[in-house]
Amino acid sequence: MYTVIGTGKSRTFRVLWLLEELGQPYQHVPANPRSDGVVEFNPAGKVPVLIDDGTPITDSTAILTYLADRHGGFTYPAGTLDRARQDSLTQFLLDEFDAALWLAARHSFVLPEEMRLSAIKNTLRWEFEHSQKTLIHRIGEGPYLMGAQPTVPDFILAHCLSWALAARFPIAEQRLSDYLDRMRERPAWQRAAER
Repeated sequence: MYTVIGTGKSRTFRVLWLLEELGQPYQHVPANPRSDGVVEFNPAGKVPVLIDDGTPITDSTAILTYLADRHGGFTYPAGTLDRARQDSLTQFLLDEFDAALWLAARHSFVLPEEMRLSAIKNTLRWEFEHSQKTLIHRIGEGPYLMGAQPTVPDFILAHCLSWALAARFPIAEQRLSDYLDRMRERPAWQRAAER
């Protein structure tokens, strides 16, 4: 059984959601970043942490990729063109969506108050909106980013869009709003959200 460390109001949600989708048993330890229960496994104090057979794995994307590869779900096989496209979308979302939201969070409540620059959030909102337009041109017509089935980047995008709403970053593309509504209706999303 896996152990997932981290609060569900963080990137930990991505891992909980994927485990629910995969139908894998896990124990959830809702610990805050930089708390003792986190730092013992990740000196940076960041969540999530996945413990598998006594070995900690950090970074939500690394965990998602590991679980998807290990259980053969929500991913394409390594070394295929579909996997290259999947990985490209993953990197794009991390660079353009996740990074903007994380930088805004850092300047809202993570950094010491004297280090925060509130004006940067206007630039980040603009970049976030521009990135949505770029993403729309990169995805196909299916219900998910890669077509008929969700893959690792779907877990990242849906989480980022939900995070954006909480951070008051507008979702400017109606197609992405509709996408998020579909993702939130998935039973596994709802089970993860209940935690």
